[in-house]
Amino acid sequence: MPSHPFAESFDIERAFADVSEYWSPKIVAQVNDQYVKVAKLRGQFVWHDHANEDELFFVVRGRLKIEYEGGRFVDLPAGSMHVVPRGTRHNPLAEEECWVMLIQPVQTKHTGDVDSPMTKSVEEQLR
Repeated sequence: MPSHPFAESFDIERAFADVSEYWSPKIVAQVNDQYVKVAKLRGQFVWHDHANEDELFFVVRGRLKIEYEGGRFVDLPAGSMHVVPRGTRHNPLAEEECWVMLIQPVQTKHTGDVDSPMTKSVEEQLR
């Protein structure tokens, strides 16, 4: 019996259909101590880091850029995956709507230690 309230499987299209707000991830599954989240992105997020957690981005649809300090960008078309190392300041950007799947440890705060109007709590991500 699973110890979490998530289904064993889910339809990815339906999961994204349930996302109505940009930059507002929804938790769709848990694998051990990792949450699997889906999010729709558009525009610029906020500069932040996750001091103790790596963060995996998988671009399902669209294109995502991740900006790093020093002016470096990583350009991620659909089908691409990228890991942002723990403690690394970054800022995701999407010129057009982009669908991403995120895999993060359950304790990962949405915007790290940065408090922003865009910050979503775990409770908000579970709705």
